[in-house]
Amino acid sequence: MNKYMIYLNGKRCIGCHGCEIHCKANKNLPVGPQLCEIDHSEMVTVKSVSKTEFFFRSCYHCEEPFCVPICPTDAMIKREDGIVYIDQEKCIGCMACAGACPWTIPQMNPDTKKAIKCDYCMDRVDAGLKPACVTKCTTHALKFVILQEVE
Repeated sequence: MNKYMIYLNGKRCIGCHGCEIHCKANKNLPVGPQLCEIDHSEMVTVKSVSKTEFFFRSCYHCEEPFCVPICPTDAMIKREDGIVYIDQEKCIGCMACAGACPWTIPQMNPDTKKAIKCDYCMDRVDAGLKPACVTKCTTHALKFVILQEVE
């Protein structure tokens, strides 16, 4: 069972994209790839008030990830706690993982020519911290949730 999840409280999100910026800064990513993103629904007017809903998108760290078995170099790895990550030393940049992922989450890092994706900032998680996107969320709309097994 996956141990972690990032949850967005859509009522708190203001669509500032701070999560995206801090993710890119934490991972030292160039222009282009985004490991997480905030998207929104179409603007609607309800009783003369404009409204939209925000959605947070990043890797889903699937229970049975399609990207892991397709990787020809075993660079795509799922840890026991459910975090799916890419071993950059083993990755050859073939992007088979992106083709296997129904959401095409893995992306090409144009600087390294290797696949990248959200890994919940596993170095931070291992140090007892939250992912950068959650820590730096201005309105505290993002929560890093530790899931409990249901008996």
